[in-house]
Amino acid sequence: MREFRCFPNGPYTTNTYLVYETGTPFGFVIDPATAWQPLLDEIRHQGIELKYIFLTHGHSDHTGGIQFLRDAFPDVKVVASELELEVLSSRKMSFARGPVAVDVTVKDGETMDVGPMHLTFISTPGHTPGGMCVLLDDWLFCGDTLFFSSVGRTDLWGGNMEAEIKSIKEKLFVLPDKTKCFPGHGGATTIGFEKENNPYCSK
Repeated sequence: MREFRCFPNGPYTTNTYLVYETGTPFGFVIDPATAWQPLLDEIRHQGIELKYIFLTHGHSDHTGGIQFLRDAFPDVKVVASELELEVLSSRKMSFARGPVAVDVTVKDGETMDVGPMHLTFISTPGHTPGGMCVLLDDWLFCGDTLFFSSVGRTDLWGGNMEAEIKSIKEKLFVLPDKTKCFPGHGGATTIGFEKENNPYCSK
């Protein structure tokens, strides 16, 4: 059975997600915000052999725990959009202490299997130039692109509100209404709810 755990942590209460197939070694982490011991404890408790960390974008509040997980799982690979490499390589753009090394880059529409889990990567520029969402069946991990009744800020380097709204309307709102959205901050929502109620981009 497919499950996930959300670990809100860090100074901006970033949602770090652990997604896994129970009873198997297959699982992955999305946006490790900090060196969060409860996350590592749960990975080990579930018997997950962590192979991948997926980044929705390159801001430091979503990447601060990468080295912590690399120390525990030396073979883990960091996956990000090819359009986000400039942000990830720059302290100024990412607000990080140093560049974030990416092992695998992906493009819009590209897919990847983690055990029985089939992921699709959706490019959603706006919050950052290379922001992306990760779709797993009817679960959408949408980073700082789409929030409950809101959208990600666009006043930081590379942000663009016009691009953000375009990404949401053309890339996310075409998904089924029942699609559950799990953002980088705050509570979950659905595509159907946001299409009707989001003050920034509803109909």
